[in-house]
Amino acid sequence: MKNLILIRHGKSSWNAPLLDKDRPLASRGMQDAHLVSMQIGKHLPKTFTIVSSTAKRASETAIIFAQNLSCPIESIIFKDELYTFDDRQLEKFIKSCNNDYDNVILFGHNDAITNFVNKFGNVFIDNVPTTGFVSINFQSNDWQSIDKGKTQQVIFPRDLKKYDSTN
Repeated sequence: MKNLILIRHGKSSWNAPLLDKDRPLASRGMQDAHLVSMQIGKHLPKTFTIVSSTAKRASETAIIFAQNLSCPIESIIFKDELYTFDDRQLEKFIKSCNNDYDNVILFGHNDAITNFVNKFGNVFIDNVPTTGFVSINFQSNDWQSIDKGKTQQVIFPRDLKKYDSTN
């Protein structure tokens, strides 16, 4: 079986005139990354591989998650191909993953993530928000042959904040 966790990067900053790829996380993006990463431990497999877009906001999100999950930052695999908003490109990347990796946590971008989870998961999600977490399990031993999977877990920052009167 293959398990894929897709996490959309945290809220990014528009405060400086930067190229899209160079935009860092905003303060809220950092807070949400810490909030979600501290809640997901029980939903993770024992071992996993982390891959991330090379965009600054995605890589910063991946680093926060890795730190909070006690994973070495050096173990994150950064890939330019994940700097995409196209679900077909995302699908192509995922289907090319090494079959030695049974559990992949992927940090990327919308609209690619929302469209992918709606094509391959069994729960419709209108929009995966920034720092949104979606886990999909596939009954396949080969990434290339993944098809419709089962959406196992969905965690969005707003769901974790709704009981906190300070947010």
